[in-house]
Amino acid sequence: MKTISRIAILFLTVLIAAGCTSRTPALPEATATHTIPTALPPTFTPEPSPTLEPTSTPTPEPTPLYPLEGYGPVNFPAEINPLTGLKVDDPGLLNRRPIIVKVQNLPRYDRPQSGLSQADIVYEYYTEEGSTRFAAIFYGKDAELVAPIRSARHFDTHIIRMYKGVFIFGSADSRVFSRLVNAEFADRLILESERSAPAVYRLDPNGKNILATNTRLIGAVLTNAKVDNSRQNLDGMYFNLQAPTGGEAAPQVYVRYSAAIYNRWDYDPKTGKYLRFSDTQNDINGAGEAYAQLTDQQNKQPITADNLVILCVRHEDREPDPKVEMPDASLLGQGDAYIARDGMIFKIQWKRLTEKDVVTLVDANGNPFPFKPGQTWIEVLGANPKIEKQDAATRFTFLKDW
Repeated sequence: MKTISRIAILFLTVLIAAGCTSRTPALPEATATHTIPTALPPTFTPEPSPTLEPTSTPTPEPTPLYPLEGYGPVNFPAEINPLTGLKVDDPGLLNRRPIIVKVQNLPRYDRPQSGLSQADIVYEYYTEEGSTRFAAIFYGKDAELVAPIRSARHFDTHIIRMYKGVFIFGSADSRVFSRLVNAEFADRLILESERSAPAVYRLDPNGKNILATNTRLIGAVLTNAKVDNSRQNLDGMYFNLQAPTGGEAAPQVYVRYSAAIYNRWDYDPKTGKYLRFSDTQNDINGAGEAYAQLTDQQNKQPITADNLVILCVRHEDREPDPKVEMPDASLLGQGDAYIARDGMIFKIQWKRLTEKDVVTLVDANGNPFPFKPGQTWIEVLGANPKIEKQDAATRFTFLKDW
């Protein structure tokens, strides 16, 4: 094992001793002052709740002067965010690395999360035992509060390399941790420590002792540690305001990872965005799904997406013990993908030929397929998910590859 750099050691001075074990449960690990139940909350049926509509626009809307040819996948103007295709309020924000924050999805009583509405891109992917977590990427704007922050998984290495980003996380299984700190990006790993304070800190709502970050303060942490925080090449995404032709109507898209984690995306014609609804109870037999609209705890805005992308990616299990799950998804090469935008869904392909590349969407002829300018949520499923049409809705079900 190669020696961890001096800078990496500065960042990694405080690692939660317990970390994640090789038998990581679906629920987050407990800290010394944050007691986590050993089971999910009792099943309940929530009262129907009205759909919330944004009271302010989460991301700047494209103007009528948006070029007909769009932006990307290369040669983005200096003021255009290559992760959203939008002009940023402060072009200086783009002269840095993206900030990637690992955010938990279970237990449900810690929802809603804070900061997700401010991210440019959010990845959701399977971790183990039916659970998922989020990797939220902040670049064109900051979030003063992102929480709760949780532990890393193998798949995070792909995201860090793709976006050349800074990675903020809570802890990791020893094997995942070793992979991270021995990588070329080790000096860009940020854990809770004296060196990362006050950018990474503890909240104490109701005594939960939640780990959080203020992305506005991360630049100072990198400067103090003498880490390169210059603008990176993030070419790869193509944006066009005009919707392509050839898709199918998709007023609703369902994504089911397990009996514990499933979500629904409803298209809102008024805003041109998809609204996220998340599970509120376990659904063991597939007939008892229940949803509530997900909001941002920090600003009370609904969680929305201009683009909902489904990536079909081959998974493998890195844990030889058949009783333990430690999946990774090989996001290299090319595979099937789907994108929902403007109330339509399109079958396309994802493409990433080298580890330094950002995921690109292409059509059947290999031409760049347009994202709608704005925020993107990416759901990472197995190489062969179950896909069903239910009236006008499209349903994707995660199926294990291992």
